[in-house]
Amino acid sequence: MEEVKLESSKPMVASREEMVEARVPLAYRDQCAHLLIPLNKCRSAEMYLPWKCESERHVYEKCEYELVMERILKMQKIKENQEKLGIQKEKGGAAIPLFPSPAIS
Repeated sequence: MEEVKLESSKPMVASREEMVEARVPLAYRDQCAHLLIPLNKCRSAEMYLPWKCESERHVYEKCEYELVMERILKMQKIKENQEKLGIQKEKGGAAIPLFPSPAIS
């Protein structure tokens, strides 16, 4: 069986200290954070005008897009491996009911 790695092919460039110093929110501290730091500096310097900082925004959004596509491909590989092994989840098998059953029967 082929094992699927969960790590990204992109390395973390920005250190934790750099991200804390630049006040990058936790949700955005990924492999593209090193591109978000100069983008946010440009945005604040240009008062968030939408036609400014286009090149920085494009580079950051391309990096995020590549990360998403990488995750999608990994999920497809995982699903293919599960199908090869015959592991399939039951649909609607152990779902949580919308309304709980009454305590009095």
